[in-house]
Amino acid sequence: MGLVITPLETPRKFDPLGQPLATSQKLGGRELVWRFDGGDITSDGGVLALKKLEERTGIVRRFAGCFEDYRRPDRIEHPLLDLILQRVFGLALGYEDLNDHDELRRDPMLAVALSKDDVKGEQRRRAQDRGKALAGKSTLNRLELTAPDYDGSAHQKGSDKPETKKIVVDPESIDALLVELFLEAQERAPEQIILDVDATDDALYGRQEGGFYHGYYRNYCYLPLYVFCGEHLLCARLRSANIDASADSVEELTPLVARIRQRWPAVTIQLRGDAGFCREKLMAWCESEGIDYIFGLAQNPRLKKQIAAEMAQAEQQYQQTQAAARLFTEFFYSTEDSWSHQRRVIAKAEHLDKGANPRFVVTSLPAEQAAAQELYEKGYCARGECPENRIKEQQLDLFADRTSTGKMWSNQLRLYFSSIAYVLLQTLRRVALVGTALEKAQCGTIRLKLLKIGAQIRVTVRKVWVSLSGSYPYADLFARVLAKIEAHQLA
Repeated sequence: MGLVITPLETPRKFDPLGQPLATSQKLGGRELVWRFDGGDITSDGGVLALKKLEERTGIVRRFAGCFEDYRRPDRIEHPLLDLILQRVFGLALGYEDLNDHDELRRDPMLAVALSKDDVKGEQRRRAQDRGKALAGKSTLNRLELTAPDYDGSAHQKGSDKPETKKIVVDPESIDALLVELFLEAQERAPEQIILDVDATDDALYGRQEGGFYHGYYRNYCYLPLYVFCGEHLLCARLRSANIDASADSVEELTPLVARIRQRWPAVTIQLRGDAGFCREKLMAWCESEGIDYIFGLAQNPRLKKQIAAEMAQAEQQYQQTQAAARLFTEFFYSTEDSWSHQRRVIAKAEHLDKGANPRFVVTSLPAEQAAAQELYEKGYCARGECPENRIKEQQLDLFADRTSTGKMWSNQLRLYFSSIAYVLLQTLRRVALVGTALEKAQCGTIRLKLLKIGAQIRVTVRKVWVSLSGSYPYADLFARVLAKIEAHQLA
């Protein structure tokens, strides 16, 4: 049966196709004219702050030291450090894809940030590359897709085809670097640190290696593991989704904790995580290592029965006041077979307008050190800021979830690039934004207000002139940020 359209008996009063468009308004009698003839103008003038920060801290330079370049030096125009700086700065500026760099390679401002001698690319070897000072997507693609077992051979394994991808990464060096950057960021050894461990979903783009369907997230995804200490990122590990959230957490934390204690022997370490990390293996490891912990504990009938009286009292209070009511209690508890012994459990008996809302956490901290309510509200609930907001910041603002290559090891490398971009912007926030309106701003806000500045670039015989927009509203803040970076003492 075909589709039949019956015309309206009465035509509509508004016809969107028949309405005349309003004519453009003239500006004080002047006609508005626009053209692409402004010359070398960029929207990323604030990358000067990243350039200065990198010169003072060497974060990206040390990251580049975790790679080995097998390319022939006489045939390359873009050194390894330039490629890595371009990729990290690009992420910080909001360019998530390698395809973006086919246009960015023309941007003289990014070439200035990389300290290129020829910021306009006028002296490139090939005529087709002139006017493009930076690397394009194909060159950067070789950086990200070199097989981890490449040994410097001239040809691909089992083939006569020449090998073009010759830059190999050492993941263990990057893992160690993240911890080292955290240690160096502390002016003095702290008495106590809290390590937050968390897992999140990283939705897949297609049939990537290691992808599995995850029932909780209802999607095909990776399940990366993160470890933060406050705002500092210490570990970012890409994992398949067919595992428990806590899988390999002991293996990741063991060398991390050992390095921290090597530098700070007297530091007290506390581990914090949601119910996905409340596992015997991890808790037993903490207890054997002298590490205190606070983990969420999934509710079950036995736990609910344990706080039935408190839940009834909370409901009664709610009925009387029509306001959220909560009570805290604690007890010792063990599972029927998975836990090796009883542990201290804190329970929140809460009743809201939506009904009962019981919550539980398990901890190694004794009652005399942390009372039940304080431990739950100030200890466990602080996870909402770190690490959850920090993970969102890295995934949403710095594209940690842009894991669209076919191989899992190359997607791990993309996660590393995002992690270093986060460390760079977090260092900018810690070093130069304290005491300013952007002191607690997230990376996306820092990019918008501090890095996205219109600027004109002019090259003369002796100087490269960067003329920032005179109408930029945060000029005073930007000048203060540069001054603070210049005054920053190297570790």
